[in-house]
Amino acid sequence: MAPVDPLEEIRRLYYNATKKTIQKDLARAVQLLKSMPTEDERQRAAVYMDGLSQMRSEWAGRPNKN
Repeated sequence: MAPVDPLEEIRRLYYNATKKTIQKDLARAVQLLKSMPTEDERQRAAVYMDGLSQMRSEWAGRPNKN
């Protein structure tokens, strides 16, 4: 089995994330981000990480203000 390319895996997680899987997907993406050896690689992953974070926030819903 070929080694996982962290950027490709983060991209896959981003495009396949659902409301049910977002917590697990984001946690996995963070692990992958930490495994990236260079700042350049982490920078390229930033847009996907931001997107996953935004999805998590949106799907978590807004707290009641009452």
